[in-house]
Amino acid sequence: MEYIKQFPDVMAGKKVMYVHGFASSAQSGTVRRLRQVLCNAEIIAEDIPLHPQEAIDLLHRLCDEHHPDLIIGTSMGGMYTEMLYGYDRIVINPAFQIGDTMVAHGLTGAQSFQNPRQDGVQDFIVTKAMVKEYREITTHCFSGVTEEERRRVWGLFGDNDTLVDTFDLFRQHYPTAIPFHGEHRMDDRSYMHAVMPIVRWIDDRQEHRERPVIFISYDSVADQRGMPRSSSQKAFRHLIETYQVYFVVDADYNSRQTMPEAQQWLWQAFDAPAYNHVICTCQPHLLYGDFLISTVPCDEFLGTVILLGTGDFKSWEDIIVYFDRLMGM
Repeated sequence: MEYIKQFPDVMAGKKVMYVHGFASSAQSGTVRRLRQVLCNAEIIAEDIPLHPQEAIDLLHRLCDEHHPDLIIGTSMGGMYTEMLYGYDRIVINPAFQIGDTMVAHGLTGAQSFQNPRQDGVQDFIVTKAMVKEYREITTHCFSGVTEEERRRVWGLFGDNDTLVDTFDLFRQHYPTAIPFHGEHRMDDRSYMHAVMPIVRWIDDRQEHRERPVIFISYDSVADQRGMPRSSSQKAFRHLIETYQVYFVVDADYNSRQTMPEAQQWLWQAFDAPAYNHVICTCQPHLLYGDFLISTVPCDEFLGTVILLGTGDFKSWEDIIVYFDRLMGM
């Protein structure tokens, strides 16, 4: 199990509501992760009723009572979360066609909850009538989408999700559809590398917080064999906890990497946080930021240039040490 860190400053003093998936409960592992990582936020999580109308009614009551600053929903919970308009939301592998998913994957008939429920019930039955209820509730998905809502919803979609595939459906209504390396169920890796960066972005936007900017050139993270340089991924995950980090791809036509290829490579290497954080330019000196990490000198850059492979920065480990000292760690 990957180490889970605490982020006491992220969503501090705020309320985060979690909406679990089908056959789960408020005792799920994701709830425990949220409470551990967002240690200074109030995590609101309750068992979701099996019947869809009861579920959405409960969720509206919780929203009216708590006014959450952020709502996170997974799978079936992602489907419900999309319909909770007026709040910042993250939907993870949302089951927008859950009725069809139940039938296709044998989630009908006798079933058992995967986690303990507050009422002590362990087993339940999914009938044809219940499947019809779920199909009916999903007809209300996307019914309240406005330009404002389009800016408030983030979709995360596991590239190895074999249960639900609603990426294209989501993109028809919302612009921020982000693939991440993971399966349908969240684990420590997908939570820390995909969900937490998005939570930090949302918290920054809510607080109008501007972080110092670091630009990282493509050549400083990709070696000549097209593999991530040693410790570059570790450094990136470390830096995004404090800085706003962007990748810079050379726009020169003689470059060995085209923009779409570079974007795909960066996503493969650095996961969801690389989304929408790639800049294509042949004039890096025009970038306005605090640091530029590169293998090529750029004397005209107005910030601090860190030349990888030279002087005190022989490796990415040296860069990690440098920023740790800079931040007083």
